[in-house]
Amino acid sequence: MHLCKSQNQSSSMEALQTVSIAAMPLLLKARMFKPISSLSFSHKKSKSPLLNLTQFPKSKFTKFNAISPSDSTQPAAQPEKETETGSFDQDYKFDWFSHWYPLMPVCDLDKRAPCGKKVMGLDVVVWWDKNENEWKVFDDRCPHRLAPLSEGRIDQWGRLQCVYHGWCFGGSGDCKLIPQAPRDGPAVHSFPKACVGVYPSTVQYGIVWFWPNTDPQYKDILIKKKPPYIPELDDPSFFPQMFTRDVPYGYEVLIENLMDPAHVPYAHHGIMSIAPQPR
Repeated sequence: MHLCKSQNQSSSMEALQTVSIAAMPLLLKARMFKPISSLSFSHKKSKSPLLNLTQFPKSKFTKFNAISPSDSTQPAAQPEKETETGSFDQDYKFDWFSHWYPLMPVCDLDKRAPCGKKVMGLDVVVWWDKNENEWKVFDDRCPHRLAPLSEGRIDQWGRLQCVYHGWCFGGSGDCKLIPQAPRDGPAVHSFPKACVGVYPSTVQYGIVWFWPNTDPQYKDILIKKKPPYIPELDDPSFFPQMFTRDVPYGYEVLIENLMDPAHVPYAHHGIMSIAPQPR
C-alpha cells in the first residue's frame, strides 16, 4: 500500500509538473502582453517635511493618459497649438514657411558681391540694392538656365547680374537686361518668366531676416507680422557678438551638440581654453 501510494504521488507530481510547464508560456504571454492601460501605478506621498515647505503652482499643460499600443493605420496627430486659456486647438497645423527667419548678420555681408545661403532647404542669395538702398533676398536661381545668382556680380548700375549669360535683375526681381536679345526685337526681358523669385526681407537687430515664400501675396507681410522681438538685442546696454558658421547638418543635431558641454575639453582640445581638472 505504501509503495502504491508513493507511485500515485509520483504520478500526481509529474502530472502537476507537466501542467505547470505547459501553462507557463501562457502565463508569461499573459503577463508580457498585458495592456499598458490596465497596469496600475501608485504614487506614495513622501513623509519628508522638506517637500511640504514648497508649494508648486498648478501646471497649465494638458494631462495625457497612457494607452496600449495598437496596429492602427491612422496618421499621427499633428501638434496642437496652445490658446490663451491654456487649452489646445486640435485643428492647428504648424507651418514652417509662415515665419521670419534670420539669414545673415549685416556685418558679415559685402555690398559689392552677392552671398548665397541655404535656409529651410531653400537656396537664396542676399545682395545689396544700391538703387533702393536696402538688402534684397532672391531665389538663388536664374530663370534662364537655373545658374546660381550668388556666383554672379553687382554691375555698375547696381543690378544683380547672372554669371552665366549676363542677365541683369533689379530689386523687384524684374529682368532689366538680356544681352543676347536683339534691341529692335520684342522686349523679352519684360516677360513674367524672365523674372526671379523675391523673398520678403528686412533688417532688424543688425540681422537680415527673410520670409521663406516668394508668393506675391506675402509681398507686404512685414506690415502684418514682424520678426520676433528680442529685448536684449534692442537694449543699448547689451553688446551682442555675432558670427556665422555653415554646418552640413540640421538644426536638431546642432542643438543637441550645444547642450552637451562635456565634450568641449576633448573634442575641442587645444582650441578652447578650459580650466584644468583636478586630479
